[in-house]
Amino acid sequence: MVCRVLISSLCLSLAVGSSAARAEIVTLSGAWPQFRGPTRHAVSTDTGLLTAWPEDGPPLVWQAQGAGRGYASLAIVGDRLYTMGDDLSIADDGDEYVVCFRVADGQFVWKARLGPPWTSGRESWQSSRSTPTVDGDLLYALTPHGELVCLESATGNERWRKHLLHDLGGRRGDGWGYSESVLIDGDRLICTPGGEAATMVALDKRTGEEIWRASRPGDRGAGHASIVISEVGGTRVYVNTTASGALGVRASDGQLLWSYPIDRTTSVIPNPIIRDDLVFFTAGYRRGGALLRQIPGDGGSVSMQVVYPLRTELTNKHGGVVLVGNHLYGDTDDRGNPFCAELMTGEVVWQARGSGRGSASMAVADGHLYIRWSCGQIALVPATPDGYREQSTFRTPGSGDRPSWAHPVIAGGRLYLREGDLILCYDVSGT
Repeated sequence: MVCRVLISSLCLSLAVGSSAARAEIVTLSGAWPQFRGPTRHAVSTDTGLLTAWPEDGPPLVWQAQGAGRGYASLAIVGDRLYTMGDDLSIADDGDEYVVCFRVADGQFVWKARLGPPWTSGRESWQSSRSTPTVDGDLLYALTPHGELVCLESATGNERWRKHLLHDLGGRRGDGWGYSESVLIDGDRLICTPGGEAATMVALDKRTGEEIWRASRPGDRGAGHASIVISEVGGTRVYVNTTASGALGVRASDGQLLWSYPIDRTTSVIPNPIIRDDLVFFTAGYRRGGALLRQIPGDGGSVSMQVVYPLRTELTNKHGGVVLVGNHLYGDTDDRGNPFCAELMTGEVVWQARGSGRGSASMAVADGHLYIRWSCGQIALVPATPDGYREQSTFRTPGSGDRPSWAHPVIAGGRLYLREGDLILCYDVSGT
């Protein structure tokens, strides 16, 4: 199975201002600096894209080799593209690396060794599953073993590393390894080592020194989702899920603000979705999806109110859910059956059987869903509650040997797909 790409009493107003400025920068067209894009919701800012593709897919701009085995997606900033993998075709060992390519033509730029590969479980469950996070001159990568490594984005030279288990006292909630793509917010890196002792931790992004840590009593351990940011009545909140369910942590000092517990399940993977004071989160294995509302209180406190509890029809294993307008779109668990549901009620508007098979991951651009099934099938589908309609489909070259689990990326008029050792860049600009 795949899993998936971070403080003390520093002045909060300065931290928030810095973070807001950074958020404004990374939403520029063509930037996809972390897992699921600028806002971590898999929504591209691109417009004017193709509304239909040729029978064999959109034009292939370039194809690159050297990404290695793995399910990491891609981070794109400026003229560089980054991903992670092990057993690279361009390396003489089977270890795990961060790899950098040129956006213009897919040419290899550099690689940086992280450590040994993740080889637990079935062969198809192994390898990288976290996506690098790029922040200016630095890049951050998390291995399945728990090694958090800071590299120079221009060269791959290592600056520092911390171990989420050995150095920070974290705990995994299952046996699949770490998959989180860490969050950079201003001068801080926020991550989720997991467990009661280090449920969420803030580090200085340039040194790796600890700033604060948040503790949720009885936390079972880290899941595989990545932290998203919410603003509630002037209080900045970091929201994530662990093996114990969803939680909100105050950004200024790591105070646990609220928690929504779930029964134990095999793994908890999809990112939460934020809209204003709302939090939607989901978990697979028929656990379901729930909608929560955050309510501001005195002194920077935030409580939580349940809009609707877990609904099994909104279950999603690891393809992620996207929000377009007032509707949620995602795969039903990992069955390859896309659904559309109303955000505020959780009512399913439609559920369909698409042309692909196996679990489906999704991204959104210019009013369309880009759906990628684990069999390698790609579909372009209008994001509308009026019904499911595939405008175009094609099959990714090289698919079939391992699941096509890496999430798609749409940035700068290009569709990027990771297929094992291959990275494929397609022109979907419509020009």
